[in-house]
Amino acid sequence: MSILKARKLDYFYQDGDKLRYILKNTNVDFEQGTFYTIVGQSGSGKTTLLSLLSGLDSPKKGTVYYKNKNIKQIGLENYRRNDISIIFQHYNLIPYLTGVENVLVPMAITENELPEDQHKVAYNLLDYIGLGKDKANRIVNQLSGGEQQRVAIARALATNVDIILADEPTGNLDEEMEQEIVDIFKLLAHEHNKCVIVVTHSQEIAMQSDKAFVLKKGVLKEYE
Repeated sequence: MSILKARKLDYFYQDGDKLRYILKNTNVDFEQGTFYTIVGQSGSGKTTLLSLLSGLDSPKKGTVYYKNKNIKQIGLENYRRNDISIIFQHYNLIPYLTGVENVLVPMAITENELPEDQHKVAYNLLDYIGLGKDKANRIVNQLSGGEQQRVAIARALATNVDIILADEPTGNLDEEMEQEIVDIFKLLAHEHNKCVIVVTHSQEIAMQSDKAFVLKKGVLKEYE
């Protein structure tokens, strides 16, 4: 059963007297316990689709459903705060906070029920994905790119949501670190029953996902 789905999504902009379509009649379903990728050339609309799925933007036509409920009825802010997490290519961490403090930020605003000792949860999440207490207590600007991305992943897990969306999460990493991050995504999907959706230009990452889609000229198809 789908936890997240899009139906008849259109996204376009006005160019003079013409409509330029970024997405056209897009229909797609996502399930828990699955690692998905969406590939396509630069400018193909991958990030736009991710923005619509995450409630950061709204389609011109069509609907995104979370657990069969229109996310606009949930409330886009509520949906982003309580139901999904987003991992960005450039991490979007708060630079003057430590790693563990960055993980604590979404825990302070979610309405989801969390353990009472949130500091312990934050440290445990960082440790789980490979950052010990020493690095967890460093200002994030003192960490490497791969370490900052791990903080971003731990932050995404902190509110115990079902869906994790990632926009080019390995774009700034070398091949070794890229593989480590991909392995974390696999683990989250297969052992923790998360729905993981990664937008990427990497064919190698697409080949490792459970299901891949390709976006070309506004049309989303299964990747072969």
